[in-house]
Amino acid sequence: MIRNTLRMAEASAKRLKTSPVTIGTHNGHFHADEALAVYMLRLLPTYSSSQLVRTRDPALLQTCHTVVDVGGEYDASANRYDHHQRTFNTTFPNRPTKLSSAGLVYMHFGKAIIAQKLGVSEDAEEVAVIWNKIYESFIEALDAHDNGISAYDPKAISAAGLEKRFSDGGFSLGAMVSRLNPNWNDPTPSDPVEAQAVEDEKFLVASGRMGEEFSRDLDYYAKSWLPAREIVHKAYANRLEYDSKGRILVFDGQSVPWKDHLYTLEGQDGGESKVLYVLYPEKPTPDAKWRIQCVPVTKDSFESRKPLPEAWRGFRDEKLDEISGVSGGVFVHAAGFIGGNKSFEGAKAMAIKALDL
Repeated sequence: MIRNTLRMAEASAKRLKTSPVTIGTHNGHFHADEALAVYMLRLLPTYSSSQLVRTRDPALLQTCHTVVDVGGEYDASANRYDHHQRTFNTTFPNRPTKLSSAGLVYMHFGKAIIAQKLGVSEDAEEVAVIWNKIYESFIEALDAHDNGISAYDPKAISAAGLEKRFSDGGFSLGAMVSRLNPNWNDPTPSDPVEAQAVEDEKFLVASGRMGEEFSRDLDYYAKSWLPAREIVHKAYANRLEYDSKGRILVFDGQSVPWKDHLYTLEGQDGGESKVLYVLYPEKPTPDAKWRIQCVPVTKDSFESRKPLPEAWRGFRDEKLDEISGVSGGVFVHAAGFIGGNKSFEGAKAMAIKALDL
């Protein structure tokens, strides 16, 4: 037993000597938070060639440059990012959810990762915008999952007598990472060093999978979502041209990701009148057909603030023209959340008519 322990320590020591920077995390069953934490660190120059040490041995962890999700210590000045302490209650700025190791690493290193992606300084306004957005849209749910925090108040759900219609426990990134862990009855090498190496390889697969999702999210917000922000702001400023109450938003050239930006603008405005319909061409060409899309009650909701009229739903072409009284109709979805017309004027007429129906 002692000999095996020494061999594992020696193997870890050799890894430490091969690189000036090592990242330590715990061995055994791995989770989404430390898998992502390690990936995010390795995006930065300091950690790009880092070695990974997975252990719970305090002596080995003490030799690591940075330690995540183990060690019982949160001290950014010492590069220690554990969240399992009984007294730990740190949250991301202006958010209520207790952080996991992923949230801690993102809070301290996220701006550097984003600035590197955008090619700007960390104090640039757009870095802060994306930093907050990615936390709220991606990292926070992971923090909650790792800390056992429900999206809804369990007592309130129970009191309301609500029950799930189906199981969704396996439909998450956390569940995906869990499935990448070794099964209880998988063959395990008898040599502890070899066994740890097999486990570490599985962890690296999980880290890569989590990182792939994070990088896709970052890529989207940097290359698509952020450039769309200015376009949505312009359309929002011009909305009174189409309806005196500003309930119709129009994108002249082409559609862009608009929901997040619209809800933010409306929140800043604080007015009672909300945008109900968004109009945009199907493609950026003069002969493009136009869409009329209903604004959801919330970003993640399937319920529209004001669906297209029930009498129009499920009809197409000439029949839709006849029922709606607007020529050029292409379709209205059976659920009433979207429709189409051959021209902008036709789509605008449908929107104006729908406002009063």
